[in-house]
Amino acid sequence: MAKRDYHVVPEGTEWAVKREGAQRVSSRHPTQKSAIEAGKDLASKNRTELVIHRRDGRIRDSDSYGNDPNPPRDTKH
Repeated sequence: MAKRDYHVVPEGTEWAVKREGAQRVSSRHPTQKSAIEAGKDLASKNRTELVIHRRDGRIRDSDSYGNDPNPPRDTKH
């Protein structure tokens, strides 16, 4: 089975949570913070990664909620 991460991306004036490869967004939110919270829940339930993008599309951050056999040392949490 292919890994299908969740991405928090800008969508007009809002923020969206979108699953990799999906045509439609999973959810829309007024703030990036609320989109990240929703994305964390989805990524955790599906044991995937959450990739957070900036307004310009560049990756800001990512967190793994899957079963990583070689987890990096997480200095954020």
